[in-house]
Amino acid sequence: MSARITELANGMTVATEDMPLLESAALGIWVKSGARDELADEHGLAHLLEHMAFKGTSRRSARAIAEEIEDVGGELNAATTVETTSYYARVLRDDVPLAFDILADIITDSRFDPAELEREQSVILQELGAAEDTPDDIVFDRFQATAFADQVIGRPILGTRESVKSFTPESLRAYLGRNYDPSRMIVSAAGAVDHDAICRQIEDAFSGFRATRAPAEPAPAARYTGGEFRESRDLQDAQLVLGFQGRPYYQRDFYASQVLAHVLGGGMSSRLFQEVRETRGLCYAIYAFHWSFSDTGIFGVHAATGEEELAELAPVIIDELMRASAGIGEAELTRARAQMRSSLLMSQESPGSRAGQIARQLMFAGRTITNEELLDRLAAITPERICDLAERLFLQGPATLAAIGPIDHLPGLGELSTRLSAGAPPPVQALAAGR
Repeated sequence: MSARITELANGMTVATEDMPLLESAALGIWVKSGARDELADEHGLAHLLEHMAFKGTSRRSARAIAEEIEDVGGELNAATTVETTSYYARVLRDDVPLAFDILADIITDSRFDPAELEREQSVILQELGAAEDTPDDIVFDRFQATAFADQVIGRPILGTRESVKSFTPESLRAYLGRNYDPSRMIVSAAGAVDHDAICRQIEDAFSGFRATRAPAEPAPAARYTGGEFRESRDLQDAQLVLGFQGRPYYQRDFYASQVLAHVLGGGMSSRLFQEVRETRGLCYAIYAFHWSFSDTGIFGVHAATGEEELAELAPVIIDELMRASAGIGEAELTRARAQMRSSLLMSQESPGSRAGQIARQLMFAGRTITNEELLDRLAAITPERICDLAERLFLQGPATLAAIGPIDHLPGLGELSTRLSAGAPPPVQALAAGR
């Protein structure tokens, strides 16, 4: 499959991919603007704006927006991330024009009614409370805030109670007017779609849409600091995230980092799952992850375990990271490649996944990336390259530790870092043969 791409006269990009035999389409408008584009006094504003887009326009009330899309059996939603905001829908073929009309309407003509704003601020305050009551979610916020200390990229997307309550309709208009410019917006659709018809509709709907304020200065480059966050709570399990600086989207070592995450903690056959859960029984769930941003990334391990197991669990994780820098077996690398290949190709069967993938690639790579290129990149990754990457990730930079729960027995970051830098992992030959 390949996408058709058109840049409209106003600077907006339209990308579509027809998927034969489908009777439905996934479509959306992605804005290259998110929580990282907030000013110092705008913490949480990008997320609030996404919520408020559904609360009424000059042509539609909040109820009418919901009813019109559901009258045709469709779905409408949105999401805010650190660097993007997306508004998307899933509808049947004949209802694609309606979905795009609603999406264009809520982006270009939201009213930001003060009464609706007050109600939505209350909703987000409840969301903040729910997040605080979900330690397996909030530990990631604390981790990122520690990894990128005192930077916008490290702030939680939801904001704080004080910041959310402070926003006004003018706050929303100021952020939108500064960041929502057609040159930063990508229309992406996959499934039963007509590229030319979508281009005509979007060009007409956004013909007069422009940023109304001068853009802010570009956000400073992310500065990974590392560090430690600990919060003792009376919980059943302790939540632990240990991580390191990762790699940016689609840049050197991006794909190798994804493969390394699979080898270490990508499934039941992964090193961490086998050693930590199956062999030692130290926790129920453990996995490795690699998150990317435009100019940096995070490589980490998350685990949840009981209070008594923490003292043994953390050093075992460290040992597995060291062993990854010492040797990767060809069989486990082949297995990780197979996992990534199947995930990629299976996601191509979902129009929603495909539309999102196209948008991300255009935003962060500046082009779409074919399956053939992706698979070639995976095939070129060798055990030696993964070991070299693991050594650079885990042994040559500061670590970040975040933990919430009954954590009295958790070793400190200094002790774990000393073990990481001074340990003696098994020789490469033994590991390669054993895996």
